[in-house]
Amino acid sequence: VLNGTKCFITNANLAGVVVATAVTDPGRGSRGISSFIVPTDAPGFSVGKKYAKLGLKASDTAELIFEDCRLPADALLGERNAGLRQFLTALDGGRISIAALSVGIAQACLDASLPYAKTRVQFGRPISSFQAVQFKLADMAMETELARLMTYKAAWLKDSGRPFSREAAMAKLYASEVSVRAALQAVQIHGGYGYMEEYPVERYLRDAKLMEIGEGTSEIHRLVIARSLGC
Repeated sequence: VLNGTKCFITNANLAGVVVATAVTDPGRGSRGISSFIVPTDAPGFSVGKKYAKLGLKASDTAELIFEDCRLPADALLGERNAGLRQFLTALDGGRISIAALSVGIAQACLDASLPYAKTRVQFGRPISSFQAVQFKLADMAMETELARLMTYKAAWLKDSGRPFSREAAMAKLYASEVSVRAALQAVQIHGGYGYMEEYPVERYLRDAKLMEIGEGTSEIHRLVIARSLGC
């Protein structure tokens, strides 16, 4: 029997089955967590109201509610009390996905900003001819490419069956922060138009912020990396 709630769940209203972790042995702390397969038509299971979010509005996100949700014994996923290990393993792969999303946002910022800078004329010439704007575009291009290569490496290690936890954390941390910097610079290059919904860069900025939060915050990833170094 499961009781409790899970917040910030992607595709909560669309899923036919969810995997939920729950405390099965309170006396063991984090080692007393198990994973369960829960059909969304299970008695006692429901989905809460869809969240109104800053960005990524097309992504369905809501709360899962368990009220005396009864499950058969075979709903246990894997071994009892192995849920945290399963959860962390899934997170490692998810971090690569967030890194890839971040690279996509950063690239979109560059793709929008470069042609705009080449065609936007101020003081009789395109703003792309001004060094201040050139430096912004150069940084966006450089950091986006670095983030892409870090993401490729983490994905390659995972596909090769080799350890990849540290590289996934590095890629996610760096790429997510690059996406936010790129979005901020894109808005700046567009000037007042960058603040308007008429142009796409304001949405990129709203979407990018979640990259620094989802699948673990930037602060958590710095801890993960530090611990992998033996700190």
